[in-house]
Amino acid sequence: MSQDQNDFAKLMEAQLEAFKKMTTNQASAMNNFLGSLQALTNIGAVFKTTVQKAGRISIPEAERAALGIKEGDLVQVMVVPIKRA
Repeated sequence: MSQDQNDFAKLMEAQLEAFKKMTTNQASAMNNFLGSLQALTNIGAVFKTTVQKAGRISIPEAERAALGIKEGDLVQVMVVPIKRA
């Protein structure tokens, strides 16, 4: 094998190793993200709602029923604003 072929083979091996690391890191990040989403849905509900007069929001009936939430129950809310285009 010539020196050029040897150098090319080393370069290809290094690129393949870098690609493997990149895809492994991406897969790990996606798994972490999906795990976070799953944790949220395991403990509650995720839905969109509109802020009404005096800052009130409504929990949809289906989610209240599924979670056993009744009038007067204390709940914790995490707010993530959705930007409109």
